[in-house]
Amino acid sequence: MPSRLPPARAAASGPVGVIDIGSNSIRLVVFSGESRSPHPIFNEKVLSGLGRGLERTGRLHEDGVELALENLARFAALVNAMGVRPLRVVATAAARDAENGRAFVAEIRKRSGLKVEILDGNEEARLSALGVVSGMPDADGLMGDLGGGSLELVALRKGKLGRHETSPLGPLRLREMADRGRGQLRDHIDQHFERLSWLSQAKGRDFYAVGGAWRAIARLHMAHSGYPLRVIHHYTISKGRAEDFLDLIAGLSKESLERIGRVPRKRLEVLPLAALVLQRLFVHAKPGRLVFTSMGLREGCLFDALPERIRRMDPLISACDESAESNPRFRVGGRALHAWLQPLFRKADADMARLRLAACLLGDVAWNEHPDYRAEIAFLRILRMPVVGVDHPGRAFMALAAHTRYAGTAEGEVTSAAWQLLDEERLREAWRLGLGLRLAYTLSGGSPEVIKQTRIERDANSIRLVVPTRWGSLIGEAVQRRLDALAEAHGRKPKIKIGR
Repeated sequence: MPSRLPPARAAASGPVGVIDIGSNSIRLVVFSGESRSPHPIFNEKVLSGLGRGLERTGRLHEDGVELALENLARFAALVNAMGVRPLRVVATAAARDAENGRAFVAEIRKRSGLKVEILDGNEEARLSALGVVSGMPDADGLMGDLGGGSLELVALRKGKLGRHETSPLGPLRLREMADRGRGQLRDHIDQHFERLSWLSQAKGRDFYAVGGAWRAIARLHMAHSGYPLRVIHHYTISKGRAEDFLDLIAGLSKESLERIGRVPRKRLEVLPLAALVLQRLFVHAKPGRLVFTSMGLREGCLFDALPERIRRMDPLISACDESAESNPRFRVGGRALHAWLQPLFRKADADMARLRLAACLLGDVAWNEHPDYRAEIAFLRILRMPVVGVDHPGRAFMALAAHTRYAGTAEGEVTSAAWQLLDEERLREAWRLGLGLRLAYTLSGGSPEVIKQTRIERDANSIRLVVPTRWGSLIGEAVQRRLDALAEAHGRKPKIKIGR
């Protein structure tokens, strides 16, 4: 990915927003601006249940309509008060399929002034897939977005959208068929998937799960397995572990599910059905891994509106750029530090180089915290940052490098999550990167001139710091200690050369 590009700037003068009117919930999300890495500043959801009874009656649920109209009027007042421009309002399967769907949309316009766009199945699938790609630019496999009333499936090939299908397999609809028994319900789901011969193209690749019910499954699995991080985006489970857990969830009662983890009660009612759909998808598509994502339709609406040059940017690097520039202490930038440290890392690994750049951009993220807590705060802040374009081991790598940059060590109670998420090679590289940043900041005091005119070198026996004569007086006890620690981490001897 082109990390050389500058960070995306907000194209709008103020916040932008999306209102998503779904079969089970309505949601307003307001973002700080139109950028490559949009940051949610307001997020409110109401479980209205518009699609309850739709399969039986053909109409939107009466109580759900009133609840939705009331809260959409609130959303309209909020976006006006917040100065949200532009605002996109979209409605999906329930409004699309119900015989009174258009009358409902007209009533929204009458009561709140909101202009609602009813998405057809193809457009809903496209926007959901764009949302996934916006957070995982190289997504490769199959995306599924499970809403209350429908399931959108889209084939993905290295971030490019392929074949797609919309099926009426949302759990609110399936719930109306529950009295037929689990076997008939399974057969009904299978009939839809058997028509899609292209699902087999996902065999051995990733399945990207979108939607509130599937995110709830991720939360339950995290609680069940004692996972050290509570970030849904990019939470990944192997095929075997996923199938075992889905078998378990599909057969549990609501009370049993409540004991596993914290999930809203209204979600618990449809969770076994959501698990059953996912279970049958695994049978037909045979993906290699289950990857959960927090990105979907709403983020796709934003991504769809961005210019192509911004869409091509790296979302992680853009987010780290913006974070670094919002709260700088020194004039030296993360890119200059990354270039200065590059001789220490000779492996031609583009993914690791990208993570090192991101870690360098965030290298001084906790500078204005209390010195005794900087390392801890930096670690937790980066580990839990609301950013995309990075998996959980990548988060742990950046967090551990920042912790080491402040503390001089990768060890400690707070860093235990990194030790669970990273393999030995990445642990070692994060530690070495953090020690390198620690030396660079100590040597230069954040001066770009010092970083530009000094260099670090590595050979088979030593780590050598080269400093021109004019900066020779910068070498002191603190610099020597930092260099000693860095050289030891590389299994080499420290050396200092004054002059060219």
